[in-house]
Amino acid sequence: MTPKTPKTILTVNVGRARAVDYTDAPGGATGIDKRPADGPVRVTDPGPKGTGGSGLAGDAVCDLRHHGGSDQAVYAVAREDLDVWERSLGRSLANGAFGENLTTAGLDVSDARIGERWRIGSDLVLEVTSGRIPCRTFAGHLGERRWVRRFTEEAAPGAYLRVIEPGEIRAGDPVEIVRRPDHGVTVRMQFLAVTVRRELLPELLAARDDLHPETLRSALKYVGSQAPGE
Repeated sequence: MTPKTPKTILTVNVGRARAVDYTDAPGGATGIDKRPADGPVRVTDPGPKGTGGSGLAGDAVCDLRHHGGSDQAVYAVAREDLDVWERSLGRSLANGAFGENLTTAGLDVSDARIGERWRIGSDLVLEVTSGRIPCRTFAGHLGERRWVRRFTEEAAPGAYLRVIEPGEIRAGDPVEIVRRPDHGVTVRMQFLAVTVRRELLPELLAARDDLHPETLRSALKYVGSQAPGE
């Protein structure tokens, strides 16, 4: 039997703001070009969306309308998913290529359950909230034709996480799943429900207390619109 890959953080990635011509963010800048940090990085709750940026110290979020904030404080992508994309695109993808803060190994990030908690290193605890929705800035950064559609069809979006307990993390830190809810609502399911399979929205309510607030509102609105007589 092939031994399982240990659950670890391969790299912790941060990005500086830089001006580009492929974003509609205010000021025309983006921090999506993230690179592995050399040492430990402090992770804290950045505050509400619209005012709070990244949960990682030194990591730029330029479009606070759509990115950052408490429920999208950290973005994680599995190295295994990047490897699949490498084969599909016929090009190499470095850790951080998708603008992720954490490149993981041994974790099925897109099939993590909403509300699942990860202890990373000795202090940090993160909680899975939702999948990443592709945008124009992501497409421009990758430079791939039809990227938003291709990424959506693959339905392996990686996971946004909120900070439950702050702490420092670094490359090589172990990841322990310390809470796994008993509902079956995964990141992949949530992503499909809010993009191309809206009929799944009612099923997300099984994870009600753990859902990203925007997802919860969408699910409740959909259920209300389907009520008899409306």
